[in-house]
Amino acid sequence: MRIFVTGASGWVGSAVVPELIGAGHQVVGLARSDSSAAKIAATGAEVVRGSLDDLDVLRAGAAGSDGVVHLAFMHDFTQFDASIATDARVIETLGAALESTGKPLVVTAGTPAIPGQVATERDRPPAGSAAAGRTANAELALGLARRGVRSSVVGLPRSVHGEGDHGFIGRLVDIAREKGVSGYVGDGSNRWPAVHVKDAARVYRLAVERAPAGSMLHAVGDEGVPTRDIATAIGRHLNLPAASAPAEDFGFLGGLLSVDQPASAALTRELLGWQPTEPGLIEDIDKGHYFD
Repeated sequence: MRIFVTGASGWVGSAVVPELIGAGHQVVGLARSDSSAAKIAATGAEVVRGSLDDLDVLRAGAAGSDGVVHLAFMHDFTQFDASIATDARVIETLGAALESTGKPLVVTAGTPAIPGQVATERDRPPAGSAAAGRTANAELALGLARRGVRSSVVGLPRSVHGEGDHGFIGRLVDIAREKGVSGYVGDGSNRWPAVHVKDAARVYRLAVERAPAGSMLHAVGDEGVPTRDIATAIGRHLNLPAASAPAEDFGFLGGLLSVDQPASAALTRELLGWQPTEPGLIEDIDKGHYFD
């Protein structure tokens, strides 16, 4: 299959593109800069230049493909509503280009936080939650199944980890260095779901190949790692104590550390025959690459 990929040079995209190529697919990656174009070309993928605002480029990329994986998202938390609105326009544009074709469109969201339970693929976050915008966009994508698109949504957990990750775990390492303590909020029992980036990439590939239309999927390896255990592992490598700290000490991460948000991928494993095989989060932290 010829697969058009947005976000092809990003953290998750850098694993998804080789996964698709390794399975025999041809990949066309969207690049908005020279550095992104060079990174995509180095994988053996074809490059098309453009951004999420170039709707004509997106439309043509989708129309000229056998399927689409939409990974790109503007992670600007100071303009989150604008990022959500852009994402909605992109999903609608890609979906319109694939309408009535039965071709796959795989869109990205996050796993929900459901108070008092492990979130499954059937769950949605409570109304009014911070994730409401991305949830609405996920529902927009799933609704494209009614328009003849084999749409699916991959929910990613709080940590998509692996060597080269500069996301939330890397930020927690930086904060620990700044504060002189590896912190967690409250008693540290709040749990984060996690997945290795290579395991996540296989979920995207399997979704392209065989996810039924309207499928909500979870790419989750660890259902819930206590934040205290994450802090302890980070502290062990930095030779710092692990201790409770105010949520404000963590900036925007304080809110995420304050919520218990485990998530399951049991339905996805059954539907796609997917099993994570890469190291879990604590094992990956203990490999040491977050501290180079």
